[in-house]
This record gives sequence, structure tokens and C-alpha cells, in this order.
Amino acid sequence: MEQDDVALVHASQRGDRDAFGALISRHAPSILSLATRMMGPADADDVAQETFVAAYKALAAFKFDSKFSTWLYRIGVNKCTDALRAKKSAGASIDGAVAADDDTVAAQAADHQTPHWELEQLELAGELDREIRALPDLYRESFILKHVEGLDYDEMSAILGVNRDTLKMRVYKARTLLCRSLAHLEGTYR
Repeated sequence: MEQDDVALVHASQRGDRDAFGALISRHAPSILSLATRMMGPADADDVAQETFVAAYKALAAFKFDSKFSTWLYRIGVNKCTDALRAKKSAGASIDGAVAADDDTVAAQAADHQTPHWELEQLELAGELDREIRALPDLYRESFILKHVEGLDYDEMSAILGVNRDTLKMRVYKARTLLCRSLAHLEGTYR
């Protein structure tokens, strides 16, 4: 039976590096998924790593007033937001990195002689990912936490420090924007 997060955090706070390693192993898939959806695959590993480094440095200050996963998501969202702001201020194009990744996915699909339907699904997923990353930051982070990570509004509220009703509005607005931006695909993929 795996130790629960509380026991692992306590052990980590006492200097047990193996316990923190167990926390990383347990939560890395969720943080990497969050970073991939918010940043794109090119930068996700770096941002996920930055998230765990920041968590390790701040672990002594963790007071257990929220779940460890909520606290970690909050750090992850903040790291993604910081990285996106840095990219925008540096004038870097997020879409440029995505286009290269789309070419890689298409090449891998062709190498494996993927059936036509599977290739269409990859293209559709790529289009959806691009449109999610194109959402305004507030809507994107709320949409990802709700529909990609599957969090409920209470946990989202704890992560983002925003009340439930505001989050519901942001998720609704994100869905509306996505529907508009993807409307040209209606009937394309079957």
C-alpha cells in the first residue's frame, strides 16, 4: 500500500528525499499533462521540472491547509503562466513550436502506416490543442483544469484563488470560444 501524500510530505519535510521522489512519481503525470496543455509539448518538460523544483524549495512552508495536489497544481499553473508571459514579452511564437510538433506527429503517423481515420484523429487533436493554447490565459487554465485534468470547481478554486461562479463562467466562455474557433471543422472528421 502506497503512503498517502500527507505522510510523504511530512517525511519530505524531515529531509527524506525518497519520499519527495515518491511524490514526484505520483504527481508527475498530472503536472506534465497540465504543462503540455498550457505550454505545448516543446516546453512542458521544463515547466514541469520547474514546478517540482519550486515545490521542493517551498515544501518546508507547506501548511496542509489544502491537499498537496492542489498546492502543486497551483505552483504548476503559476509556472506555466510565468513562462507564457516570458515568451510573449520575448516575442517568441507559441504556434511555431506547435507546428514543428505537428510535423513530427504526422511523420510518426506516416512511418507507422497509420490508417486514415487515426491520422484524422491526430490532426483533430492537434487542432484542438492549438485552439486551447490560443485561448486567453484565464480561460485556458480554467478549461484545462476542468476538462483535461478533471478537477472539480472547489479544487480549481483552491488552486487559482478564484470563486466557483467566476470559474464556471471562465470554463463556459472557453468552451464557447473553442466552439467558434473549431466551427470550420464541423463535418470534416467522421
